[in-house]
Amino acid sequence: MSNYSAMDKNTLNEEYKKLMESYSAYKAQNLTLNMARGKPGAQQLDISNPILNVITTDSDFRSEDCPDCRNYGNLDGTVEARTLFAEILGVDKKNVFVGGNSSLNMMFDTIACMMELGCAGEKPWNQQGKIKFLCPVPGYDRHFGVTGYFGIEMINVPMTENGPDMDIVEELVSKDASIKGIWCIPKYSNPQGITYSDETVRRFAALKPAAKDFRIMWDNAYIVHDINSTPDSLLNIFDELPKYGNEDLVFEFCSTSKITFPGAGVAAIAASEANINILKKRYTFQTIGYDKMNMLRHVKYFKNLDGVLEHMQKHRAILEPRFNMVLETLDKQLSDCGIAVWTKPNGGYFVSVDVMEGCAKRVVELCKEAGVVLTGAGATYPYGKDPKDSNIRLAPTYPPVEELEKAMDIFCICIKLAAIEALTK
Repeated sequence: MSNYSAMDKNTLNEEYKKLMESYSAYKAQNLTLNMARGKPGAQQLDISNPILNVITTDSDFRSEDCPDCRNYGNLDGTVEARTLFAEILGVDKKNVFVGGNSSLNMMFDTIACMMELGCAGEKPWNQQGKIKFLCPVPGYDRHFGVTGYFGIEMINVPMTENGPDMDIVEELVSKDASIKGIWCIPKYSNPQGITYSDETVRRFAALKPAAKDFRIMWDNAYIVHDINSTPDSLLNIFDELPKYGNEDLVFEFCSTSKITFPGAGVAAIAASEANINILKKRYTFQTIGYDKMNMLRHVKYFKNLDGVLEHMQKHRAILEPRFNMVLETLDKQLSDCGIAVWTKPNGGYFVSVDVMEGCAKRVVELCKEAGVVLTGAGATYPYGKDPKDSNIRLAPTYPPVEELEKAMDIFCICIKLAAIEALTK
């Protein structure tokens, strides 16, 4: 296949006719294929089923600091659950707060705490007038949704192969005290699958913001989610923060949502003692304690970090062939066309594809008409506005393999159709 930009209009029109034949054949099948969200597939969920049986009616429902996990209490989680997450995150258990089933919920509550209570001796954010957040792009739409819900202005920061452009981050936060935070997915970012370099992590740890109440939202959702034999490594930011006197700078989030069951997992925050105490001021009134039975279930099943990592190898066995198939299809069908580029992540849940400028919405529209649902074009940018209309996030995990193969074939056809339409205007 030749580069499309080198073809004349007649050749492109002939190519378009051939592609439309294949596209029409797929449309006639009335397919319903979905690659819109990063959901584990049924095969992945099945490997966690044994966790449902680790507690029986004859079980000992006690934990080290809780005489009966079936009852009220233990606001910040059981000591065993905090110890397990401390291992996963590489922090001391005294810096871990274990909550409910959703790290997104804990991120929302953290922003709510800052809005209502404030931190670092400053006024609550909602008493400071217009405030802003930095948003690495392309990024996670639900981060943008939380920020937008609270009326916080969002500022795009471009991603590089090493993470957010730190020259821009450092300049903005050092000069503008109305900038109160930044969203980060430091390992296998959503959607690009980029892991922040050691230098990037150190520069985050060394930030000197104009706002004393600036906070980094370190969403480490894919901390153990490797999908091949060459996994990325991420420098532990909590090891770096004390070197710069910035112990209070970071809230780190994670959960077992894509380890065991989304919606029925366990979430946690790692933070300084001062930051944990701010959260407790809210949580004390919000709940008497989270689901300790679920904490107990997870601790009994995994026991420690080694148990978690062993379990993640089962996920890898399911996901690696899927990601390989997606990348091989993109390489085979698009690599010579000059109309798209894509990431090749070593972990996480997504592949990020950049099509020709001005074509992403059209690709998503064509896919939908052929029965393939994708994340909406623009979703990876604040306010749903991709300035180049080029980025599309692929989520290969949920569809059965045979459906994924069809979906990828249709996706590549639609990229070609949209590109030819743009080139022949």
